[in-house]
Amino acid sequence: MKVIDLSMPLYTGMDVFPGDPEVKIDVVHTYEKDTWELRRLNMGSHTGTHVDAYSHMHQGKQNLDQIPIERFFGKAQVVECDLEWPREVGLFFTREVGIEKLNKIVDLNPRFVGGNITEDLERALLGREIITYTGLVNLELIPKEKPFIFYGLPLKITSGDGSPVRAIAVIED
Repeated sequence: MKVIDLSMPLYTGMDVFPGDPEVKIDVVHTYEKDTWELRRLNMGSHTGTHVDAYSHMHQGKQNLDQIPIERFFGKAQVVECDLEWPREVGLFFTREVGIEKLNKIVDLNPRFVGGNITEDLERALLGREIITYTGLVNLELIPKEKPFIFYGLPLKITSGDGSPVRAIAVIED
C-alpha cells in the first residue's frame, strides 16, 4: 500500500483566491512560556486544499454538516480528458477541464470531482450536488487510470460552505 499526500501546506501569507481572507497563523502559547504550544488560525474556509459544499455557490443547498460523511471519501481515479472515464467513482483531472465536459461528468454519477477544474464547472457540479475538491497537489504521482481510495474529510463546520482538508490517495500495490 502506498499513501500519497495531496494537500498543500498552510502558512502565513500563502496565496489565496483574490478577495478571500489572507492566511495568518500565529503562535499564541509556547513551550518556554506556557509549557505547551498553541496556534491561532485565521483563514477562509476555501484555503489551500479544500472541499466545497453545495451551498458554496448555491443558496439553499446543503452545507458541510448536512452532507453525509461517506460522501467525502471513496474509490477514485486520475483521468485524462480524451479517454474513457469510470462510472460512480471520484474523478480527478491534472489538465484543466471546463464546463464543456459537464454532461459527460454528470452522466457518470461521480462521487466527487477535483483537480484542475474551472470555476464554471465547479459551480455547475455543485448545483448538481457533486462535491468538488480544489487546491490538490501531487496528482501527477498517482498512476492515471488506476483506481485508488481517496480521503478528503472536512472539518464539521456548522453551516459550512467549505473546509480545508488533509487529502490523501491510498494506492494498493
